[in-house]
Amino acid sequence: MILDRMVRRVTDSARLTLDSPLGWDTGGSLYDGKTLGAMKLPAVNACIEIISDSVAKMPIYLMDSATRERQADHPALRLLTGRPTEALTAFDYHKLMESRRIAHGNAYALILRDRWGAPAELLPIAPGYMQPFLDDNGRLWYIGTNPRTGEFRKFWPADVLHYKAFSVDGLEGVSYLRRGAETIEAALQAQKYEVGFYKNGAKLAGVLSAETDLTNQQDITLEDGTKISVKDAIRREWEHLYTGADNAYRTAVLDFGMKYTPITASNRDAQFIENKSASIEDVARLFNIPLYKLGVGKQTYASNVQAAIEYMQRTLSPIVSEHEQEDTYKLLTTSEQAAGLQLRRNMMGELRGDWAARAAWFKSMREIGAYSINDILALEDLPDVPGGDERYASLNYIPADLFRELSVNRNAPANNGGGDEGAP
Repeated sequence: MILDRMVRRVTDSARLTLDSPLGWDTGGSLYDGKTLGAMKLPAVNACIEIISDSVAKMPIYLMDSATRERQADHPALRLLTGRPTEALTAFDYHKLMESRRIAHGNAYALILRDRWGAPAELLPIAPGYMQPFLDDNGRLWYIGTNPRTGEFRKFWPADVLHYKAFSVDGLEGVSYLRRGAETIEAALQAQKYEVGFYKNGAKLAGVLSAETDLTNQQDITLEDGTKISVKDAIRREWEHLYTGADNAYRTAVLDFGMKYTPITASNRDAQFIENKSASIEDVARLFNIPLYKLGVGKQTYASNVQAAIEYMQRTLSPIVSEHEQEDTYKLLTTSEQAAGLQLRRNMMGELRGDWAARAAWFKSMREIGAYSINDILALEDLPDVPGGDERYASLNYIPADLFRELSVNRNAPANNGGGDEGAP
């Protein structure tokens, strides 16, 4: 009975395919069953590309959390850094999973294990073909659908990697695109309006007026036998002759006392540029992407460096933490987790352009005694070195009330080589 309810839930849910990606639909008129909807908006496409590329390129390693020593060989590590499945490189796999997490709200991968239970393959499952479910006892299961046969199968949670976006119930994530549906809808409608503007030869609509009454005129019969009014016939002929890019600025010839009065409005009056900038800014806020990465604004180099740091801290760090925790919990055995092993990702690649500032910070913290060498290595996820726990501080900085005593000691004869201790 429980399985029947789970099957009905999966059956009733939308099947997401490349031709029908409902998870990428932002609602309203954006979805036509054939296009990717929001992905047609350059800012949205760029945000998904930027985040997924950032996650996909991060080095992955297996670390002992107690000693921070890196383990060189492990089945899970070989999959995540080599070839998770036959069809995908590691980069392709991680980019695909993160793209699905953003666009659909959920990314699933089935863990195929060998006879000893070690992970042997990570098979990405398209959203819509895997569904989390809580049974009557509160136990979590996953129901998978075979896309070819339509057969259903239950999976233990330990055999399904599940990365999710913001979730209201903790089970399923909500797509970025659905959460920002109205923002993306407005931006797409503005884009469609601009396309129509240039498609009509960058000419806005106008009014055709005649000195005679056209309302009561006899209908006109077209070649296919269709009858239309005189007004519709005139409008149709006008649009055929004088609209479109090929007919832009073509000289109009009017007769029978007709006059054309254009509705004057410039491209700037329509605020295309301002509107596009505002739309990009709204999309950037939705994805937590710095504006400079989308080519917007006039930030300085220093501000871009700071924005890159904030991008790593605010945008990437939470995403990476979820990936690390999910990978560690489901790809490592219970004993390995108890021993302190963790699958980690090195995010320092995002700060390679600011190594000078980072080195200066470490140097200052070590010189004042706040950091030891091993403290700095810990921040870099590197193992300790012998003697690295010692802290050092400069003697040039002492309390003011001890300055006279230190000065006298430094200038004592025994310290400056000024003769025998008993000499007059």
